[in-house]
This record gives sequence, C-alpha cells and structure tokens, in this order.
Amino acid sequence: MTEGALPPFREAKLLPVDLDVERRDDGTILLRSNVPIGDFDANLPRALADSVGQQGDKVALAWREAGRDGWATLSYRELKGRIDAATQWLLDHAPADRPLLLIADNTPAFAALTFAAWAAGLPVCPVSSAYGALGGDYGRLAHVIAKVKPGIVVAENTAKLAPALAALDLGDAILVTADPAASPSPATALGDLYAAVPTGAVQVAIDAIRPDDIAAYMLTSGSTGLPKMVEISFANLGANSIQCRQMIGEAAGWHDTMLDWLPWHHAAGAFVLRTTLTEGGTLYIDDGKPVPGLFEESIRNLRDVPVRYFNNVPLGYTMLVEALEQDAVLRRNFFSRLVLMLYGGAGLSQPTYDRLQACAVAETGHRITLTSGYGSTETVSAFMAIYFESDRVGIGLPAPGAVVKLVPAGDRYEVRAKGPNVTRGYLDEPEKTAQAFDDEGFYRTGDMAVFHDDARPEAGLAFAGRAAEEFKLSSGAWVYGGALRDQLLKALAPHVRDVVLCDENRPYLTLMLWTVGGAGRADIEAGLRAFNAGQHGGSSRISRALLLDEPPSANAHEMSDKGTINRRAVIARRSGDVERLYADAPDADVIVL
Repeated sequence: MTEGALPPFREAKLLPVDLDVERRDDGTILLRSNVPIGDFDANLPRALADSVGQQGDKVALAWREAGRDGWATLSYRELKGRIDAATQWLLDHAPADRPLLLIADNTPAFAALTFAAWAAGLPVCPVSSAYGALGGDYGRLAHVIAKVKPGIVVAENTAKLAPALAALDLGDAILVTADPAASPSPATALGDLYAAVPTGAVQVAIDAIRPDDIAAYMLTSGSTGLPKMVEISFANLGANSIQCRQMIGEAAGWHDTMLDWLPWHHAAGAFVLRTTLTEGGTLYIDDGKPVPGLFEESIRNLRDVPVRYFNNVPLGYTMLVEALEQDAVLRRNFFSRLVLMLYGGAGLSQPTYDRLQACAVAETGHRITLTSGYGSTETVSAFMAIYFESDRVGIGLPAPGAVVKLVPAGDRYEVRAKGPNVTRGYLDEPEKTAQAFDDEGFYRTGDMAVFHDDARPEAGLAFAGRAAEEFKLSSGAWVYGGALRDQLLKALAPHVRDVVLCDENRPYLTLMLWTVGGAGRADIEAGLRAFNAGQHGGSSRISRALLLDEPPSANAHEMSDKGTINRRAVIARRSGDVERLYADAPDADVIVL
C-alpha cells in the first residue's frame, strides 16, 4: 500500500453496478439497474415452511428473559409448531377478511402470530406497544382501530396495555392476551392459540394465498398528524426481499446470525424478521435501543454475539462509535466477523462514518463496507443502497426492478420511485393516495438528493434534505433543514448527539441540542462560532443555542421507535425553551453567538 493510500475494505460481495441513465429534455432523470429482478415466492408462509424443512432444530429466535443468564431460544421446528397451531385457531375463530391488530414488542409471539395471520388469510396491522402505554385518550391507537376494524386484537403484554384496553372500544373484535386474568375485558389466552391442533385446513389456506392479497397495513410515522395505513401486498414484500438480497444479501448473510433491535412494526425491522426466518438465519432479539438507559443493553449483546452484518439508525451508530472508542473488548468482538454495516432512517454524518472506519482499521487493518438502506414504509423497505465501495455517505443506487425518477428542484432533485415493491396506496385514503403519486405512477418520497459526481451517476446519490424539514424564516429565506442539520452534526462532532433547528417564521435561526459525555458549553460555543464563520447568510447561521438536559421522549413522540428525532414534536413540547431562545433578554443558559 502506497503512502497515504487508504486501507482496503474487508471483502463484501455486493451487486455489480450496471446503471441505466435516461435523461429527459425537462431535466428529469430516470435511474434503473440493468440487472433484472430475481425470481421470488410471494407466499411467505410457504417460504417459511421451506426454511423450516431445511433448518429443523436450528435456533430461529433467541432472546433474553428477565432473571436468567444467557439466551432463551426457539427452534425453527418449534416456531412452525406455534404458527400452525395459531393458524388453525384463527381459521376456526377469526372473522373472515378482517385484519389482525398486533400490539406487541419484538417477541416470539409477534413472529409466530404474524406468520399465522398470513397463513390464515388475514392482513396484519402491527402497532408499537408504546401506542398503548402513552396514557391520555390513546388517540393514535383509537384511530388505528377505527380505520383497520380488526377482527382479532392481540395485546401480548397484558399489564402494560391494560389501561388502554379499558379505555378503548374494540367493538366485536376478539381480544387475545398473554394473561386474560389481568385484562379489563374478556380475553382469550395466547396459550390457547398455541394449543390448537392443526388440520389439513392450514395447508389449504396457505396454498390459497395470492400475490396481490394484502399482507399488512403498515403505519406511517404520523409525525405531522395521525398515521396513515400503508397497504402492502405479498407481492410487494416478496419483491422487496429479493431486491435487498440482490443488492447486499450475499454480504449481509441473513442465513447467518443476526442481532437486531429495530422494531418489527416498522418497515426496516419487519424486513429483518421475515428475511432472516425465510433465509434460515438465527435472529437474536436485542431489547436495547439508541436512547440513554437502553443502549447499554445493546452494548451488552454486541459483546456477546459477533455478527457479520450490523444494521442501525444513524443515532445508534453515533452512540456505538463512542462505545467502540472506549471499550477494547467490544471493539474486538464487534469487528471479529463483520463485513457489512447498514444505516437507514436518516442521513449518517460523515464524522460518524470516519470514526467508525478508524475503529475498524485499528482493530482489523481493513475498512468495513458501510452501506445505506434508503426507502420508506410505502416502498416496503430499502429500494436503494450503496452496493459499491465508497467512503462517502449517501443513499446509493436503485435496486433491480426499481426505477428512480429525479425531478429537478433548484440545484437538487426530488426523489420518486416506482417498482413491484411500491404500495398501491393508503387504506381508505383516496385523496392522500392520489397526492402521493405523480401522473406516471411514481411515488413521491418528499426527499431531495444530489449526485456525488454529476459526471459519474454510478457514484451514487447523496441525501440533500427532506421537503418536510424545510421552512422559511420571517425574512422569507429558506432554511434547508435536513442538509443544515447534517452540516451542524459534522461541525460539532464528537460533542453532540443530535440537534433541532428553530424555527419557522422567526427572525433568525436558533438551535436546541443534546450533548455527548462530558461535552460542555465551551465546546459547543466554539464549534458554533467556527461553523458560523463559514456561512454566508442568515438561513444557515446559528444565532443562539440551548443545551437540553432532558433526553428526547419517545412517549411524547419526540423520538421514534427507530431512534430518529421528530423536530416538530420537540419544538411543540419544549415551546418554553424555544421562547427562551428568542427572548429579548435571554437567560444565562442560552448561548448567544
């Protein structure tokens, strides 16, 4: 290796880049891979049965139980037994053609009942248990129930969900819970579903599944209102699974060992669950997540379970790199088998990427391929990824079968998508469905992108902001919130965990932020002054800042289950702090720049 050359990447087998670029007279660009989409079986219960036939007593799921060391496990054979029994019970008792509402955390029951509902011909609507633990009028959960009209409601954690169950009108839906005695309403025990004796009707029901049948109603984040229910067919799921396998599957090795915390009621976590099981891998359920007080559990698990593929959101990587830099045992175990890392849910900052690679090189002598998974609930999961060696963060190139439409928007492009993985629309929302698609049937993601190199489209796209994160100051100047946030995270690294820009129709920009470790006011002030020195207008210069002591609250929707920050929710909940930032005479804790 010549002086100054970067260390090589550890080998990761990825899809070859073979890009078709179509340029239209109006500046619109269409990107597609020349690699055709592979064959796939849209019948997921049948695909799981095939996996069980090959794996038998291999561990399918592993999880930690309170009060015991090590991991509890469930084999493929045992999991299939639960699925078949629950399928039979649903065939015998569930109202036909009405969805199964699944309110649960990542547990074996979630996995078993998802596949059982599919096998019985019922769409699944998975919902975070946080919806039932927020208190108040349970407005979001009531909205979901009214919209989906479930025939079965599974609320696994009886104690946690009892107040919500007492307050909500479930109509004539059958309630299933782990402990009916603790339920405020009559309920069937989850154990009764597992005790049913499967008959030949189970296989008949599986064989009757059609690709265009609705498999799931997946909830949007609802960050700007009540969530929409995205209709996802079996064909959508199957197409997206093969797309991701083609892009990164050989390197990711879903047939191997997975350790993952991403919630299964979200697109990315749901992908990990079904793909690991249908590929025959072992999924270790990580009960941690990237928030203070819970991330320690993720670190504990990473010390225990080495993986070849690791998946997280950008905030998770920010917290992980802090731990890797300080913990030699964790660093050695984490990189011992690793060939691929993936981030999704938001843009990863370049400083976090660089620090991760520095840890990898120090431990292994190699860099590790760090790819993105760019997609949305409406596209099932990722339809773009970086499947080529690159030291720049971005959103990559389209998967086989997907077409990316780039519509000029100033010096950027609006990203739109079409393909067999894209939803047909939202449940009972014809107007919102129409608004979500353009006249050529492309889904409007609302995201902006630019080419890393205009002359070399094959170098991929970089995320350049989200339309919903852009706002105007009272002067009329636009603030490109997503891009500016990324610049601030880079400028303030490694002292800051996340930032929130304030605010629309104000005379100048201010910032609320959460610091890392021992970072203090002086570190932040120095970083912001250096940042401002490179800015040339009020729409990117920070005038005041405030360090927040209280972490973002998931219960108040400030942070999603995936660890991403909901800017509007933070501003609404902390309106008093926002007013402090704009006070005529700011208090001593406000940094004035």
